[in-house]
Amino acid sequence: MNRFEGRNALVTGGASGIGAATVRRLAAEGARVAVADLDEAGARDVAGEVDGFAVVLDVSDDDSVRAGVASAVEELGSLQVLVNNAGTDRFSFFSNSDPELWDFVLGVNLRGVLSVTHASLPHLQAKGGAIVNLASEAGRIGVAGSSIYSAAKAGVIGFTKAIARESARYGVRANAVAPGPIDTPLLRSIGTLGAVGEKWLRLTVEATAPKRLGTAEEVAAAIAFLASDDAAYVTGQTLGVSGGLSMW
Repeated sequence: MNRFEGRNALVTGGASGIGAATVRRLAAEGARVAVADLDEAGARDVAGEVDGFAVVLDVSDDDSVRAGVASAVEELGSLQVLVNNAGTDRFSFFSNSDPELWDFVLGVNLRGVLSVTHASLPHLQAKGGAIVNLASEAGRIGVAGSSIYSAAKAGVIGFTKAIARESARYGVRANAVAPGPIDTPLLRSIGTLGAVGEKWLRLTVEATAPKRLGTAEEVAAAIAFLASDDAAYVTGQTLGVSGGLSMW
């Protein structure tokens, strides 16, 4: 398939995990992709695989976002697809957390989505396009030990609906993907937290219908669908890619 032939995409957090898989999927279907990440070396490696363009971008820094988006658009010439994938978490029960952790997790996972979308919207609205935001099933069901992350991802879902309404007149669709337990470096880091982390990971996997972790490529396939014309009548929606985690 060449669903993205002649289209340009910006993927944040594109150096690894779901972001890297999304870059590869979009490029395989014809897109030219700007790979945005704090990890410059990783972004360059992934961009080199797909004849893309690496952008150093910190989603929690507005100046970095504006400069990174401007650099991407200058290199690509236009922008039709935005994938807000960059994210992080710090496992902590809320009673043990502090405002510094709140600011960090919210800054990357929610405010980062706002900042990158704000900088990208004028370019997307110029010719129409699609936004796909990475939410999480945590934002729909809540996850113990990830209360701030859950709040941030719930915010992403609400923002996605609002921006879908605001941007429809410009021919811009906005949707979200809500992954469940996906085999990524971020998820695997939870398993290093000792008995609590291992138990959390085991129980989460058991709560899925297929009783397994998902793959980054499975999430990337859903992102590509929502960004493509195959989803031309789909906007303001959140698609769970979680092995049925939230259907119980």
